[in-house]
This record gives sequence, structure tokens and C-alpha cells, in this order.
Amino acid sequence: MTSGFPRPESDEFDSFYSGYVDLVPHDSDVRDVLRGQLLSLAGLMITVSPERAGFRYEQGKWSIKEVIGHLTDVERTLSYRLLRAIRADQTPIPGFAENDYVKAGQFDDRELGDLVSEWEAARHSSLALIESIHTDMLSNTVVANDAPVSALALLYIIAGHTQHHLEILRARYGVGAASD
Repeated sequence: MTSGFPRPESDEFDSFYSGYVDLVPHDSDVRDVLRGQLLSLAGLMITVSPERAGFRYEQGKWSIKEVIGHLTDVERTLSYRLLRAIRADQTPIPGFAENDYVKAGQFDDRELGDLVSEWEAARHSSLALIESIHTDMLSNTVVANDAPVSALALLYIIAGHTQHHLEILRARYGVGAASD
């Protein structure tokens, strides 16, 4: 356990994840960002009416409920990768098909509040795991989706992926706007 985690180097993750890592502010402890997202997501979702929760900003795009379900799936997936990395498990981890997960999740059949609560539970679980990390574990890597990734990078990817979708919810779905 440490007072602050450094930023990962670019060789600690596949370039696909650069956009997510870049969304984590440089002057922040990633753990604070992860904790803060609990409030950010809940604050945004409280503005969404039950009627609006199924909104899609474009045909073929996920609904608001599906975005939250996706966030939960990815939280669990990346936290599992993090667990495997910090435990020094070198068994390769396959990727996953996010669109297939969303379809199978049937999130539009659920209440938005329940989906948000489930994401919050997954994030609390991730945070508990993260608090157990010692600095010597941060450089541990795992091969996920055919690419090596460090435990440290996974922390930033988790935070950045959530931030990415929070920004999309605001910008493309209009979540948090006065009309909600």
C-alpha cells in the first residue's frame, strides 16, 4: 500500500488503451479518481427519468441502461485482470466481445437504479482489491486479449474507461442536462 500510485509508462499497456489512460488527470491519485466516479455516476444517473433510461442517441447505439450495464461488465472484467496481475498469474486471459455482453445482459429489461447499484457494488469491490495492492505488485503484468498489461496500467484503464463513458453520457445522451 502506498500514498500514491505513479502513472503507467506507455509500454505497460497496448496503445488501444492510451485514450483511457489519458483521461485520468495527471495531478490526481488514480484511487481518488476511482472513488470520485462513484459520486459522478450516481449524480448523473439520478437526473435520468425512467422513461429516458432507454434512450439511444442514434439507431444501433446502446441505451443509457445498456451503457451502465456495459460499465459493470467492464469493471468486473478489468478488475479480474487486475487480480490476475497482482497475483502474478501468467495464464493468458482472452478478450471479450462487449457488444455480445450487452446484448446478453438484457439491461433494458431492468430498472436503471438497480443497474447503477450493481455498478456501485462492482466498483466498491474493485476499490477493496486496489487497497490491497502493495507497490511491488504494480509492475506485475498479465497477458489479456493477446497483449501484456501491468497492474498499474489496469488501474488507469478502469478509471479512464469509466471517464470515457461518463463523458459520452453527458455529451451524446445529454445526461445531466436541465431537460432530464
